Amino acid sequence: MRFDLIDLRLFLLVVEAGSITHGAAQANMALPSASARLRGMEEAMGLPLLERGRRGVAPTPAGDALAHHARIVLRQIERMRGELGEYSKGVKGHVRLLANTAAVTEFLPGPLASYLALHPNVDIDLKERSSSETVKAVSGGFAEIGIISDAVDHGALQLLPFAVDRLVLVVPRESPLAERRHIAFAEIGRHRFIGLSAGSPLQDCLGEQALRAGHPFSFRIRLRTSEGVCRMVAQDVGLAILPESAVKRCRRSMAIRSVRLTDAWATRRLALCARRFDALPAHAGELAAHLTSAARPTGPD
Repeated sequence: MRFDLIDLRLFLLVVEAGSITHGAAQANMALPSASARLRGMEEAMGLPLLERGRRGVAPTPAGDALAHHARIVLRQIERMRGELGEYSKGVKGHVRLLANTAAVTEFLPGPLASYLALHPNVDIDLKERSSSETVKAVSGGFAEIGIISDAVDHGALQLLPFAVDRLVLVVPRESPLAERRHIAFAEIGRHRFIGLSAGSPLQDCLGEQALRAGHPFSFRIRLRTSEGVCRMVAQDVGLAILPESAVKRCRRSMAIRSVRLTDAWATRRLALCARRFDALPAHAGELAAHLTSAARPTGPD
């Protein structure tokens, strides 16, 4: 049997996404071409690699074995590229990094910009994922590094401190709540809210906490960005819960105030995670070291 690197990468992306359509899109491949490649792999193996169903695909036992070996092969290729990159700037390195909403929007842009400026031969594949999804992906070899809340079960992954992400209540400047410095979610759970779009890892996490508190969110509208949410709050459309650093930025130009939440889940310590930091491919190891040096373990001022 002969599988090339494109086959192996496509197969891993499909397994990670649980969908041939989404996996093909991430591989920048047309769906018919991707499907043909996967069928060719199964024909070469002489047995099915994917179980296909209405809700997507899942690897068969043979598919799990192939995915395991594919990760090893692709990691070794990435290690080779990293080492060769020390001798030839023409060799491109590639690092896969998964992170939650706060890290992607608030804590990573600066450090990633400085890293990429220092390493013009490296590209970063950054994806926004919930902490639990990131743990699964890094544990399974789908990404070299992740940034997660240290409150989630990280299994055997190694952690390094990165930042503190505080969630705050956002209220209109003239609201009586604007006079408060601290507040518990139980006091405001019955208000109507402005939320982030469906599928936002941050909003999904907040939704879980609201359900546990017995006050599921009642949304008036959901928007894609923190800035959009803050503009709605400034017009007294509803309340919102967002990362403190994002709200501080918006407060300069909008009539809003922030009130810190006293609930334990509202202060999340973010950590870098990897299977083993000392075994990362060269470029991924350099990125991890760069992010660690830029860590803000006490959170924004």
